[in-house]
Amino acid sequence: MRLACTAAALAVAAGVGPASAGTDTQRATVYAAASLTDAFPKIAPNARFSFAGSNTLAAQIRQGAPADVFASANVKLPYGLYGDGFCSKPVVFTRNALVLIVPRSNPRHIKGVSDLTRSGVKLVIADKGVPVGDYTLQVLAKLKLDGALKNVVSRETDVREVLAKVALGEADAGFVYSTDARTVPRKVKVLTIPPRGRPNVEYGICVVLASHQKDAAQRFVKRVLSPAGQRILLRFGFLPRVRR
Repeated sequence: MRLACTAAALAVAAGVGPASAGTDTQRATVYAAASLTDAFPKIAPNARFSFAGSNTLAAQIRQGAPADVFASANVKLPYGLYGDGFCSKPVVFTRNALVLIVPRSNPRHIKGVSDLTRSGVKLVIADKGVPVGDYTLQVLAKLKLDGALKNVVSRETDVREVLAKVALGEADAGFVYSTDARTVPRKVKVLTIPPRGRPNVEYGICVVLASHQKDAAQRFVKRVLSPAGQRILLRFGFLPRVRR
C-alpha cells in the first residue's frame, strides 16, 4: 500500500492533469497551512478543509487525525512525516515571501526591520516550530537583529493570528507572508525584508498514507499542481513553484 501511494505521488509530480470536480465520488479532507485559507477552497470547493499552523496539523496527523492530504508552509514538516511513514513523498507546490507588517497608522514610525530593536516596540511573531515563526527567526539571525526578540510581546500559533494582532493595533509590527498581508490592505502596511535576510519559503504537499480516501486525496493534489490550480495560487499572490 505504501509503495502504491509513493507511485501515485510520483505520478502527481509528473504533472497529471486534474480530474473534473463533477467526477468526484469522495471528498478529501485537507489539513492545510493557515496561509492557504483563501486560495485552497477556490481550487477545490468540495473538499473539507482544516486550516491551522502546519506544525499543529502535522502533530495531529501523527496522532491519527483523519486527514487525507497535508499541505504545509514548509517542506520540513511533510518530509518528516514521509520519513516516519505517515505520508507520501512531498512535492513542492508553491512558494511565498515573508514580509514585515505594521498597522496602517504605524504609530511607532517603523521604516524597516532594523527599527524592531528600538525600545518600546511591540513585536508579535509566530512561535518556534510554526513555519512562519521559524522563517522569522531565520530573518533576524541573518540580519543580526536577534536583539529584536526582547521586544516580542506574544508568540502565535499561526500566521493569521500574527496578522490579526497587527491589523487590530495590538502590536507595532509582525512577520507574515505577503499573501496574508494582502488580505487586509487597509489595515496594515507592508515593509520588505532586505534581500540578504529573505528566507526561501517553499510549501510541500503529500497524501496521508492512513487515508481512507486516497483517490480523492490524489485528485486534490493533482488539481493543486494543475495549470488551473497554479493560476489560482498566483492570483492570491503565491509565487511559482520550483520543480525538483
